[in-house]
Amino acid sequence: QVQLVESGGGLVQAGGSLRLSCAASGRTFVGYAMGWFRQAPGKEREFVAGISWSGGRTDYADSVKGRFTISRDNAKNTVYLQMNSLKPEDTAVYYCARSRSAIMVLPPTHGYEYDYWGQGTQVTVSS
Repeated sequence: QVQLVESGGGLVQAGGSLRLSCAASGRTFVGYAMGWFRQAPGKEREFVAGISWSGGRTDYADSVKGRFTISRDNAKNTVYLQMNSLKPEDTAVYYCARSRSAIMVLPPTHGYEYDYWGQGTQVTVSS
């Protein structure tokens, strides 16, 4: 079983920054791609960013490109999401997830391609 625990969410003014962390338990972190998703009230969950198992490949939603950066530290079993220039429309619950398949060259971008999810952390951006 894999447990994912997000942290780092909070309330920030527009233009500010936050860094989310996702700590994974167990040995099944290395070798798997990781992703960040978000869900705003009344909206569907959407892909935000993904990182390959090695950290060498990343992918981002168009809405966050140039503002968010995903990274991972395999020695610490942790994946991060650095969020800069935050906008009110970034307000959502952010979830990290582990890919269903191991050793994927590219990080997946669809929710069904992930099998373990964290409980989420709230990010609120005020205008």
